Amino acid sequence: MGLLDSLFNRQPKPGRPLPLGDDDFKEKVLGSKIPVVIQFYSNTCKHCHVMGGLLKELGPEYADRLQIFTVNVNFNPKTAQALQIQSVPTVVMFRDGKPVDAIRGVIPLNPLREKLDALVAES
Repeated sequence: MGLLDSLFNRQPKPGRPLPLGDDDFKEKVLGSKIPVVIQFYSNTCKHCHVMGGLLKELGPEYADRLQIFTVNVNFNPKTAQALQIQSVPTVVMFRDGKPVDAIRGVIPLNPLREKLDALVAES
């Protein structure tokens, strides 16, 4: 959520990635009834910003079919360690509370869309 959104208490647009922390991982990911996509990132990683931008762009297309979260590995090490995240950006896709696919690094928009399409098609 951006600074203006937080100042004016605006809700994020449907489908936009939401921040996720160590404390709410179990509830929001493992307990989700729809597929979940998590981008693990660091603020200092330029490739993470690119991948985050791609997910922000695609997110609204999947607003009712999957949930996208972002996890800053510097502030949420438990979640990153539990999923053995060793580099950023890493995107992990979950279905029924289990990881089913992962992307390490940046991939182009259309291959990312294909992976998201496959994730929601199998649910």
